[in-house]
Amino acid sequence: MITSTKRVRSSQGSIFTEAAGEGDKGTILLVMGATASMVWWPDSLIEALVAGGYRTIRFDHRDTGASSVLAPGEVNYDLAELRDDLFAILDAYDVEAAHVVGLSLGGYVAQILALTHPARVKTLTLIASEPLGVPYEGEGLPPGFMEHFGAMASLDWADADAVTGFMMGIARLSAGRRHDFDDVAVERRIRTEIARTENIQSAFNHSMIAGSLPTGASAAEITQPVLLIHGGADPIISANAARTSKAIIPSSELLILPDLGHELVDADMALFASAIITHCGKGA
Repeated sequence: MITSTKRVRSSQGSIFTEAAGEGDKGTILLVMGATASMVWWPDSLIEALVAGGYRTIRFDHRDTGASSVLAPGEVNYDLAELRDDLFAILDAYDVEAAHVVGLSLGGYVAQILALTHPARVKTLTLIASEPLGVPYEGEGLPPGFMEHFGAMASLDWADADAVTGFMMGIARLSAGRRHDFDDVAVERRIRTEIARTENIQSAFNHSMIAGSLPTGASAAEITQPVLLIHGGADPIISANAARTSKAIIPSSELLILPDLGHELVDADMALFASAIITHCGKGA
């Protein structure tokens, strides 16, 4: 698979991006979740989307990967600026309107883009994401999460093995029962993440992102076709979030995968790609 990279200017520095495919059918912009860079999008998903006729663009969020990184705890950007990063990327690639696929926080930011700049978004795919501005009934985080994150204060961030172990713990807690946990693949991705990031601790700046939503912003006002993909056993964002989105977004479809957690697993990527490609055809 042939790819090209480009640095895109942001209000804080630069965003590192990677494009793949010719895009005969259009462009799919992939927006990753909090604390994660673009390497968390499986190559198998990118390859399948490209084979389906789309150009894909994925990127490193601020404070991750090869994008600009602030010191840990020094967050001076908000949700609106993360939205503006998507805007800047589309402009840099001369994309008038894209199909936007967002995971978790990425789906939240994608909804803001769809509401504030609807002409730039052809379709939305929201994976493991919450409905913008709409409450829903969730189960809350399992106790193990809080105990695990409590170890952050004493973690030696300069020790790659210790950080890898900590992040492996997050991945295990986030996983469901749909597939056996692939220690080798997950560790490989984490070590790749650490190796290409200036300061991996800064990625957790995302937990401090603030910013108010546009007045009256609600997922119920989204007019683009929306595909909702959610794990039935997601321990971080309840599947009830997706069910709520389905109930309030006029043009939406829901795909819940039994026993899947808050994760992207290679074994599911053919299914994800097929669903996304079919969905993108509705906004051509």
